[in-house]
Amino acid sequence: MSRSFAVPPLTAPHRTLIAVLAGVSVCAFGAVLLRPAHAAAPALATVVVTAAEAANRYATDGTVEAVRDARVASQVPGRIVELPVRAGERVQAGQVLARIDPSVVNHQVAGSQAQLAQAQAQVTVARNELQRTRQLVAKSYVSQAALEQAEAQARAAEAQVQALQAQVAAVSAQAGLHVLRAPFAGWVAQVPVSQGDAAGPGQTLMQVYDPSALRVAAQVPESVAARLRAGGDVSVSDAEGRAALGGLKAEVLPAVDPGSRTVTVRVALPGAPDGWRPGQSVKLVLPVAGGASAPAARIAVPRTAVVTRSELQGVYVVGKDGLARLRQVRLGRATGDAVEVLAGLDAGERVAVDPVAAARATAR
Repeated sequence: MSRSFAVPPLTAPHRTLIAVLAGVSVCAFGAVLLRPAHAAAPALATVVVTAAEAANRYATDGTVEAVRDARVASQVPGRIVELPVRAGERVQAGQVLARIDPSVVNHQVAGSQAQLAQAQAQVTVARNELQRTRQLVAKSYVSQAALEQAEAQARAAEAQVQALQAQVAAVSAQAGLHVLRAPFAGWVAQVPVSQGDAAGPGQTLMQVYDPSALRVAAQVPESVAARLRAGGDVSVSDAEGRAALGGLKAEVLPAVDPGSRTVTVRVALPGAPDGWRPGQSVKLVLPVAGGASAPAARIAVPRTAVVTRSELQGVYVVGKDGLARLRQVRLGRATGDAVEVLAGLDAGERVAVDPVAAARATAR
């Protein structure tokens, strides 16, 4: 015997539940709308990294130096009684930078001058005695030996005066060492002491440099230094790849550091950009002859593709799976709208032009 069952009509909640389980969606009126399993992410704008042929060169980091950089040090002991300048101030040649208490040396000068006056008085007495002795010898009242003795005493007194005059000059010169003056016009870089401190011979009280003459010093491997092209153009830029200077010449020092096996290379900076200071890090590109370590091609990316986060610089590299991943790179000189990549990228890789869109796609 067969039985029949009546199926009740599906209500709106039932249709919604079935649609969700089936992977579709339902509108407010109960209509079923098809929905894909994964929403398609918007395509990222990318560029393919290519390597452009370029002249052989070697890129390294350098440090800005002042050609005239003086450490003004004390040559005498004493307490610092005056510091009229501060770090960051401009000074003129011969301007007083510091004064050291001259009390002790002033007493020495006074004592030496007194001894000199005494010796000069003795010279006067010896000369008068010599004159009288000569007159007596002429009248045969005294012997020739007495005359010779008077002459010797006069010469000894005069020699004593000369010695004391030299002593007074030396002590007076030492008194002048208690006043420290600027050796040339420039800027005060640092003042590591304070008024009232005790200064000793050889202790640096101030550093002064001339900002009108700067240079870049870099340490390059010995093998690279041997292949530097004489007379080749050198380029220098700041750490961000801006304010580039080209057409410069390099000076290779002959000595090799036995520990690091590197050679010092110096590049003069005529007309350095404003704001460049000694100790600043810059990028240096040197021309070299052909060799294994000399790059024969350069890789560049758009400036807009570079991401800067604190001290990190990177780009979003889009892999074969279509995902964008942030990768740290080392940048070189910027030219126009492009910036050179020294390390971190290979030719043929894809880089996202818009790092903001790439970051959003990565978050999704």
